[in-house]
Amino acid sequence: MQEEIRKERQKMILSFVEDSEYHPIKIKEMAVLLGVPKKERGEFHDILDELIARGKIALDRRGLICLPEENIVVGEFMATQRGFGFVRAEELAEDIFIPEHACGNAFHGDIVKVRKTAQSVKAGRRQEGEIIQVIRRAVETVVGTFSKNGNVTFVLPDNGKFKSDIYIPKGATLGAVDGHKVVVRLTDYGGGEKSPEGHVIQILGHRNAPGVDIRHVDTVTIDGEDAKDLDDAITIEKREDGGYELGVHIADVSHYVTENSALDREAVGRGTSVYLADRVIPMLPHKLSNGICSLNKGEDRLALSCFMTMNEKGQIVSHRIAETLVNVTERMSYKDVNDILSNHKPETCERYQTLIPMFETMEELALLLRGNRKAKGSIDFDFPECKILLDENGHPTDICPYERNIATKIIEEFMLAANQTVAEEYFWLDIPFLYRTHDYPELEKIQDLARMTAGFGHHIKVGKEEVHPHEIQKLIEEIEGTQEEAFLSRLTLRAMKRAQYSTVNSGHFGLATQYYCHFTSPIRRYPDLQIHRIIKENLRHGITDKRYAHYADLLPARAKSCSDCERRADEAEREVEKIKKAEYMEDYIGCSFSGIVSGVTSWGVYVELPNTVEGMVRLADMTDDRYDFEEEKYCVRGHDSGRIYRMGQSVQVQVVRADKLTGTIDFVMMNEVTEQ
Repeated sequence: MQEEIRKERQKMILSFVEDSEYHPIKIKEMAVLLGVPKKERGEFHDILDELIARGKIALDRRGLICLPEENIVVGEFMATQRGFGFVRAEELAEDIFIPEHACGNAFHGDIVKVRKTAQSVKAGRRQEGEIIQVIRRAVETVVGTFSKNGNVTFVLPDNGKFKSDIYIPKGATLGAVDGHKVVVRLTDYGGGEKSPEGHVIQILGHRNAPGVDIRHVDTVTIDGEDAKDLDDAITIEKREDGGYELGVHIADVSHYVTENSALDREAVGRGTSVYLADRVIPMLPHKLSNGICSLNKGEDRLALSCFMTMNEKGQIVSHRIAETLVNVTERMSYKDVNDILSNHKPETCERYQTLIPMFETMEELALLLRGNRKAKGSIDFDFPECKILLDENGHPTDICPYERNIATKIIEEFMLAANQTVAEEYFWLDIPFLYRTHDYPELEKIQDLARMTAGFGHHIKVGKEEVHPHEIQKLIEEIEGTQEEAFLSRLTLRAMKRAQYSTVNSGHFGLATQYYCHFTSPIRRYPDLQIHRIIKENLRHGITDKRYAHYADLLPARAKSCSDCERRADEAEREVEKIKKAEYMEDYIGCSFSGIVSGVTSWGVYVELPNTVEGMVRLADMTDDRYDFEEEKYCVRGHDSGRIYRMGQSVQVQVVRADKLTGTIDFVMMNEVTEQ
């Protein structure tokens, strides 16, 4: 509610300034004219600052509020290791190129004011500009290596996007010596010939000391109770300013599986681990996946880490990627973390008492990240997935829903953040890379979906050429908890294109982000292993022209191979699941169940049970009447009885056949519904 009020006030101020009769005035005069009470002046100033930061209004040299110049743009500065950069502004279709000489003293992530310069005369080149003002700094602290040259002390930043060394004045070194890895708080951002300045606020250790990069904080893995291939660990700290330091540490498989080795060739052929109901077919041998690569508790393990500094709103203001050595403090399960955060189970809380503040900070940040994603339109397909429990003979004994709880959401949000951060950095480095892309859906399929959902009272706003992911997310939220949720969710998913691996960063529709890759699971996915090699090579000595050409030649085929292997694995997992579900239902022939009509065709009606088992009621078996399929209304209707079966409808069915060889299940209807 407060956010809506704030937006309305922004609109009011913009409308006032954009009026043809408006003449530039001072902030105090505007507050009086708009009738802003004195007790609300602080919030009024905050709103004006936000509008200035977004480039909607400006302050001229006399301190008067006015509209920005036509060739002035406000946006986020994206630095590159080569010295030049880009500025991204929400109102522009393309980023503005900033040559090295025009970057001023802007740092990566800063909100800056840019003056557009002449459009490049070369065809296909983008608009250029120069940074004329830094409006808001994104970086306050920098990690780097302390160095001394005579009497001059300075820090070499780890992040190659920072163009300058940081000068450390006498008395501000905290006792650091040459070679120490340190954290510096910036006190002056420099400019022109002047270097940035800062004070050393923390000494992490010597640059060659093992474990320097993990900061000696508690490190945990959070996985399913029966998981053995643990490829991600988390560290997190709450900053004094309300922000967060998040570390996502991923097993360094590439250290053991080197390019074009026998292990590598086998891994390429498999592409991914395959998780079947009764077994796992791993991409890598168990001695690696469950052993030396797995981030097991109490064991030193090589890792590739993404450290992200976030502000109090959960926005990433700086990051760095580094090779690290990690030692996991505790191996946690989703169940235990959920018992701590949601159920407050006494025995679990007592067992992990010292870690509870860390889990509470994780929950706090994960909810912020989730809210930020939803605000951008990121889609969450929260399907009721299942886990098939088997006895010692492989016979299914139960089908249980997978529980999505706060623990699974924490890991999901942190992995998404790391994947996006890594993809964005390597896009701007202009190094050959493997991205995870998801194209916009075909307009015709979305229009069909819109017609279907409209029949249930749910509406999708479809543009002339495409739909915004926010509209899909809004639909998912609308149908949550309704009878038609399961089938409409799956119908929506079928309208989407399939995600794939690509060397071209075309964006990810489902996540509503321009940058995404798979970085976090190299034990079970080959694309993650492939990009780890590229990242490590770049961190150590950069990508030479020869290696650039090598990756440019190799990666397109790798992208296709990985996409094909993923599809093959998905199909195998679905087929085995169907077989095991049919085998399970063999024990329930003659039993009746409640279900939801999940599909309607000219040959039968599909019904899904609450345990996710799906079977068919064949029209040929419905001997009491002759039924016709009405495609436009997505239903079947009886000629004589007027009975109707449509998608999303609740029905009662009886199991009459189940064939584990074909994975098929047949139902008959136990109740009839007549359209009024």
